Amino acid sequence: MEKTAQQFDHIISICHDLFVKKMRDYGTAWRILRPSSMTDQIYIKAQRIRSIEEKGVSKIDEDARAEFIGIINYCSMAIIQLELKPSEEELPADITERMFLENLEKAKTLMLDKNHDYGEAWRQMRISSFTDLILMKLKRTKQIEDNQGKTLVSEGIEANYLDIINYAIFAMVKLEFGEE
Repeated sequence: MEKTAQQFDHIISICHDLFVKKMRDYGTAWRILRPSSMTDQIYIKAQRIRSIEEKGVSKIDEDARAEFIGIINYCSMAIIQLELKPSEEELPADITERMFLENLEKAKTLMLDKNHDYGEAWRQMRISSFTDLILMKLKRTKQIEDNQGKTLVSEGIEANYLDIINYAIFAMVKLEFGEE
């Protein structure tokens, strides 16, 4: 599991680097989005990955890898939005970056716990299965949002975002390091 933790950290560093660069370019303009809009943005990215997987080609110069990075980053931002609520005010860069990384660390802790119990079964899965699981989690999240966040027995919205982060990171590990 040490290798998995190192690979996970590698993917986090790729996502973090892009997040910081985009924050320099755009600030925290995304803070105006409601959580449901964040969910829809993540859905668009996942749906594009599925389209690329099914068609085998893309006409836009961003591949599935770029979309998985976007999914990871948007999920962390969505968790920030759940906590702070939408705002037109900029969030200071240092606070934003800290919260962003804390969310990815939460996802990593969850992954390590589940990985212990499941014995790294994800390594035997196809990348397309991660795409499908992400889309399923997004449909669940949309349903919870449509129910004003209320669930009877299910995990909440944040738990779904954390699972999506982990599925996207698993896909990225396979893309970056091969099938192993």
